[in-house]
Amino acid sequence: MRKFNSVNELVNFLKPESPVYCIRPEEIRKSIKFFRNNFPGKILYAVKTNPHEKVIKQIISSGIKEFDVASINEIKLIKKINPKSKLHFMHTVKCKRSISSAYFNYGIKSFSLDTKDELRKILYATNQAKDLELYVRIAISNEHAEIDLSRKFGALPSEALGLVRLCKEHSRKLGISFHVGSQCMHKISYSKGIREIGNIIKKTKIVPDTINVGGGFPSIYPDLNPEPLINYIIEIKKELENLKLTKLPEIICEPGRAIVAESGSTIVKVNLRKKNTLYINDGTYGSMFDAGVPNFILPSKMITDGRVQSKKLTPFSFFGPTCDGLDYMKGPFLLPNNIREGDYIELGQLGAYGLTFRTNFNGFYSNTIHELSDKPIMSLYDDIKVKVGSLVA
Repeated sequence: MRKFNSVNELVNFLKPESPVYCIRPEEIRKSIKFFRNNFPGKILYAVKTNPHEKVIKQIISSGIKEFDVASINEIKLIKKINPKSKLHFMHTVKCKRSISSAYFNYGIKSFSLDTKDELRKILYATNQAKDLELYVRIAISNEHAEIDLSRKFGALPSEALGLVRLCKEHSRKLGISFHVGSQCMHKISYSKGIREIGNIIKKTKIVPDTINVGGGFPSIYPDLNPEPLINYIIEIKKELENLKLTKLPEIICEPGRAIVAESGSTIVKVNLRKKNTLYINDGTYGSMFDAGVPNFILPSKMITDGRVQSKKLTPFSFFGPTCDGLDYMKGPFLLPNNIREGDYIELGQLGAYGLTFRTNFNGFYSNTIHELSDKPIMSLYDDIKVKVGSLVA
């Protein structure tokens, strides 16, 4: 991995024929500093968002020591990089072999679940272990999220009561968690989740050892401009205070996109222009899945070798390099009107999921990765100067 001062320097030096993925470590440090300064509890990085070793090492060096993992391979990765990291197996549906390996081979005690069957599975696979940390994940509305997770995960309120009581009997530490969905655009979703936990506490008379508000913290995109992240933190703190508990449980969160989105971008080359459609050398089967299926509009920037760029910005859509018509990114991506074959484009906010979704479909695959020290195209963190005081229960 080579280091460049800017994306322009990289393009002018390499003139790449294949897509180039870029990592900006400073942006990771900046986002983690925000969460560590303001979130009233522990931060678990969601490994699935970007598991690149350079990214994980930067996250650890920035002060994150605990991780939300969803598979044995993610567990192996983190333990290889830092054996002392504490891991939480937060996928609510796991096979017995994975549970057993996590517990006996890697010392993981923390498991999430949303059904009685999963609880039985965990107890069986750990030989009825007495030192488990069990998290009951409850279902809440994902109406303000760009990607809904509520249909797949979470116990309904009526089911959660009995599950909380059972897990209390079988755990050393009990947690209750929720997830507002990916790229959550309204802070009220966190309030609703915490209120639902409050209802469970009232009905069961059980105060959990830990409340996990999950992930879903947003990043910024041209068409998705959330209110300042500090407002989400303030909302969470306010609703935790409204629980009016004598002693507040430990609070944890699982940010992914908000930590790494701004740190990554992809440089692509234009292979052909057809009116307002650009055929580029990366796509939805590569690092740009988010721009295809969920139709995120990525920030875009034209890069040339000195040729004057038109001041007129034109909306473009993209086709990727494969032979599949689904390899399509609707956009609109605003770029200078005089863009043409051979020009380069930087597409931002791909630090989240850009690397994890790549495939070898049609043989189009690039693993060229370099480090940049310039600023991302868009950022939620550049103007953040406020620090909210610690929550006092």
